[in-house]
Amino acid sequence: MAKIKTDLLVIGAGSGGLSLAAGAVQMGADVVLLEGNRMGGDCLNFGCVPSKALIASANAAHGQANTARLGVANAVPQADYQAVMAHVADVIAQIAPVDSQERFEQLGVRVIREFGQFISPTEVRAGEHVITARRIVIATGSAPLVPPIRGIETVPHLTNETLFDLREKPEHLLIIGGGPIGVEMAQAHRRLGCDVTIIEAAHALGRDDPELSAIVLDTLRDEGVEIVEDAKVASIRGGAGAIVVETKGGHIFNGSHLLVAAGRKANIDRLNLEAAGIEATSSGVRVDERLRSTNRRVYAIGDVAGDMQFTHVAGYHANVVIRSILFALPSRGKNAHLPHVTYTDPELAQIGMTEVQAREQHGDKLTIACFDYDENDRAIATRQTSGFIKVMVVRGRPVGVSIVGAQAGEAIGLWALALANGLKMSQIAAMVAPYPTLGEINKRAAGAYFSPRLFDNPMIKRVVRAIQYWVP
Repeated sequence: MAKIKTDLLVIGAGSGGLSLAAGAVQMGADVVLLEGNRMGGDCLNFGCVPSKALIASANAAHGQANTARLGVANAVPQADYQAVMAHVADVIAQIAPVDSQERFEQLGVRVIREFGQFISPTEVRAGEHVITARRIVIATGSAPLVPPIRGIETVPHLTNETLFDLREKPEHLLIIGGGPIGVEMAQAHRRLGCDVTIIEAAHALGRDDPELSAIVLDTLRDEGVEIVEDAKVASIRGGAGAIVVETKGGHIFNGSHLLVAAGRKANIDRLNLEAAGIEATSSGVRVDERLRSTNRRVYAIGDVAGDMQFTHVAGYHANVVIRSILFALPSRGKNAHLPHVTYTDPELAQIGMTEVQAREQHGDKLTIACFDYDENDRAIATRQTSGFIKVMVVRGRPVGVSIVGAQAGEAIGLWALALANGLKMSQIAAMVAPYPTLGEINKRAAGAYFSPRLFDNPMIKRVVRAIQYWVP
C-alpha cells in the first residue's frame, strides 16, 4: 500500500474538481486528484456538452422545416439519428483534452484513476494508495435518480448517462420527469422526428415562474410533444421496443424507449463518510456557508454539496473554497447571483428570486418591470418574438430576473453581473446596447422600470414646463 502526503486531495474530476485542482496547483499547492470514472465528469460525458450538441442538431432540423416565415420555402429535414449521435460524440472528443488526465499531469497534479474512500478523518484510500491531506474536497457530483417504480428493474430504460449511446432513433420516447432535462430532451427528439410523451408527477418546469414556463410548454405542445401533468407513475412493464407505463390514475402510455429524468442524487455511497465524521443529508454532504463539512478539514462542492446542481455553480464553489484552503481567507458561498438556464427553444433563464418568491419576501416594496420580445426590433426581424423579460426590483435594485425567449441564456448574463455586484437599475438603464440586438431587452426592461416615474409624474412635468418658460 503506497502512502502519499499532500496539501490538497480532490475527490472527483468533474467540472468543480478540475477547476479546483487546476487553480490550486498553479498557485503552488501540492494536489492529488482522484477519479474512478471518466475525466470531465457528468457535464462533459453525459450532461451539458452532449445535450447541447444534440439540441443544436435538433434546432438545425427544425430550422429547415420552418423557413417560410423568412421568405424561404420550407424543406423536409433528413435527420440521420446515427449521424447526429456521431456529431455528439465528436463534440465530446474535441473538448475532452481540456479535461484529460494528461493535461492535469502536465499542470503538476498527481492524478489517480481510482474511487476514493475515507478510512479516517484525514485519510482516503484509493486503490493501492492511502492519501493523507491537509485539506480534502469532495467533488463527486451526482447521478440520475431512478425512482423505485414497480417493474423498472426489469424494463430497459435510459438515463442521461446512457441516452447518448443510442444510435437508432427512438420511434416513441416516453420520458418520466418534466424538469429541465426531460423537457430539453423531449423537444430535441421531437424535432429529430420522434414521437415524445412527457409524464410528470406534478407540474412540468415546476420550479420556474409559471407565466414564463407556460410559453415553453405551449411551444412543445404545438410541436407535437404530449405533456401529461399530475400523473404519478405506478408501474412499468414490457421490453425493448415495446414499453408500457401506467400511472396511478390508470392511464396507459406505450412507447419504444423510456428515458428516466426524475431528478438527481448525490454520489456519496462509495465515500464511507462516517469514517471521517462527515454528516450527510438526503441531498448530499452537509456543508456550512463556507462549503465546509462537519469535518473541518473536508469541504464539498458542486452537486454533492446538495444545492443548485449546475456546472457553473460547481466552478463557483471551487473559487469559494480555494480562498479558504490556499489563503486561509474567510470565503462564503451565496446563491442570489447564480443563474440557471433551460435550453429549450425558446430558452428559459432565471437568476435570483422569481416573482412569487420576491412578493413573499418583499411585499409592497416590490416593483415588477417587464418588456416583451415582440417590441424588440431584432426579434421582429428574425421572427423570434415569443417571450418576455420580467425584472423584480426592490428599492431600485434587481433581486431577480426571469427571461423566456430567444438567447435568454445569453441575456441573463448581464443580470448575473448586476446581482453579483449590487448594481442599480439606473446603471442598467445607462448602458448603451448596440442596435439592433436581442440584448436590448435588458436595457428596455430597465427603461420600463423608470418610465412610470418619469412620464407619469406630474411634478416632473411641472418642472419641465417651468424650465421651458424661465430658461432662455
